[in-house]
Amino acid sequence: MGQTLMTVSPNTGTTASPAPETFHYATRARLWWRRHVSGTVDHPAVMQRVADEAGWTPRFAFMVLMSAGIAELGLLQSSPAVVIGAMLISPLMGPIMGLGFGLALFDFASLRRSLVALGIAVPFAIAFTAAIVLLSPLKSATPEILARTQPNLFDLVVALFSALAGTFALIRGKGETIVGVAIATALMPPLATVGFGLATANTSIAGGAFALFATNFVTIALSATIMARLYGFGHALSSKQSWLQTGLLLAVFVVMAVPLGFALQRIAGEAVITSQVRSTLTETMGERARVTQLDIDFQATPLAIRTVVIAPRKQAVPTASLKAALAAHLGQPVEIEADQVLIDPASAKADEALAALTKTQDQQLATKLTGMVAVAAGVPADAILVDRSAHRIQAAGTPLPGATLSTYRALEERIAAQAQDWSIAIVPPAGIPLLPVPADIDETGALGPAALDAIRTNIWAAHRWNWTSIGVPGMTAAMPSRPTPEQIAAAAVAKAVADNGLQPRAVGPDLPGALDLIIPGAKKGR
Repeated sequence: MGQTLMTVSPNTGTTASPAPETFHYATRARLWWRRHVSGTVDHPAVMQRVADEAGWTPRFAFMVLMSAGIAELGLLQSSPAVVIGAMLISPLMGPIMGLGFGLALFDFASLRRSLVALGIAVPFAIAFTAAIVLLSPLKSATPEILARTQPNLFDLVVALFSALAGTFALIRGKGETIVGVAIATALMPPLATVGFGLATANTSIAGGAFALFATNFVTIALSATIMARLYGFGHALSSKQSWLQTGLLLAVFVVMAVPLGFALQRIAGEAVITSQVRSTLTETMGERARVTQLDIDFQATPLAIRTVVIAPRKQAVPTASLKAALAAHLGQPVEIEADQVLIDPASAKADEALAALTKTQDQQLATKLTGMVAVAAGVPADAILVDRSAHRIQAAGTPLPGATLSTYRALEERIAAQAQDWSIAIVPPAGIPLLPVPADIDETGALGPAALDAIRTNIWAAHRWNWTSIGVPGMTAAMPSRPTPEQIAAAAVAKAVADNGLQPRAVGPDLPGALDLIIPGAKKGR
């Protein structure tokens, strides 16, 4: 009893570990997963939510038009804040999720419904945005447009991680996470960029943007299929169907990853060359020289460089010398057009010019960030607190329909990613409820990722509200010898709160400033 049977090879006499033992552990793992994870999911309710958002409806058509129009206007103005607004209201995630779940279940009716919605929405959005560009006096390619024309392997990885998180949120009922996914995996802005490319007859922009949309679209759909199968959707499929799904997923990801990997390699190479050109110009013209503009045409042969440099008059360098230095450093022939703005250092005009340039750039960045924060917080620009000396921008957000703390945190993080050395703070509206914390504890006593993410978001909000502590229902000063599940969960949550820089305090449930702990198996309000 308890002994493991061993098998002996008749040819070699060696002892081999039995395959049945490995099979036994694998079976136990699958059973545990079905009982404790996938078995806790309300599959019919999830499928109903997916079906409600996957089809073509008048509401879906209206939201496609509105999000496409907002995205195009944001791109033409090069306004990231407006583009973010288009991402938030875009309804394209619904039918793409429906497509993923349809693949997981081999539900051809769901597949057909989702494909019809996408088949109408995509050309509809492209045609509408192209019409806006044709009617607009602004037809130049802005940085926001150009940023969506060169998809690479990182775009695929971002879409993969975001889609896995979004599908998890959908299955587990954590819908607020979808907001972050919508921002991370842009779907409508690439389509608006395709419309711009077609309207301006720029096939390079249109093709690159459509490749980015296709990357996000396919990755989200297949990631949804993976998560759906992982959580028990489609468990009744045959072994042949499951292997077909696996082969399809692997083949598509490989087919997409290879060219995107080459694109990433090319972009990385261009970034290295740009850095080398900038450093060579600075070294050749001296430490006090500043490269204020640098444009490189990587498609030209030889490499074409256009630059503007501010430098003291005595450090002027002939263009031929710059060309020779660059060719030697890069190891390839170059053509350079250099405008040298020469200042007399004796009158300190060089430093003044550089200081003025830096100040102007800082003011432009502050104005741009203020506009983004104003749109995200839903307040006028004159209501934004801008501390230029401390490089800090703060705004008190107004209530947005359906917005949770995750919404405001995602918007703040999106703006902060472009803020360079500025600090961004969006204060959520007072009275907005804290996120519920799914206090599911694993065998090691640790909280799950969903619980930790909810706690971090609540603590982020508490810091924005200047709270020094946060209430944890069920928390006790000392753990009893036989703690209840509520006490165990409260202790784990209190530790996580303290680890994230806030003081936990014992309170009763449903009090202001207290977390709402969702404990598996516990009745609400008990």
